Amino acid sequence: MTLCIRQFVKLSDIQDRFQAIGVSVGGMTYDDLETIKQFHDKWAIRFPLLRDEKGRHVDAWGIRNEEYGEGTFAFGIPHPGVVFISPEGEILAKWAEAGYRSRADWETVLTEVRDIVQAQDGT
Repeated sequence: MTLCIRQFVKLSDIQDRFQAIGVSVGGMTYDDLETIKQFHDKWAIRFPLLRDEKGRHVDAWGIRNEEYGEGTFAFGIPHPGVVFISPEGEILAKWAEAGYRSRADWETVLTEVRDIVQAQDGT
């Protein structure tokens, strides 16, 4: 979860900027519940951090990292990224990076999310 830590902590740092445009923030990981709780508490994450049991959401969203096959240590991990979902559950946009070292740029994500929200509001 090391690289994910930085991404989640940064998201927590800029969460207010998403909320200012009417977007709620949440995170998801495949880690076990105890690891999630320890991480949430240690870093004082201010948004819900959910568990994607058996990679169901990763598969549904089409972001599974296929480099790791069944039986490997990293089977089921997603490409690192961000998914923007409407209140109705529709995927409005996703930013998924190849490999595991790259992460979506939060300024780019914020700008594109703002554009989507404004287009939906007609502003």
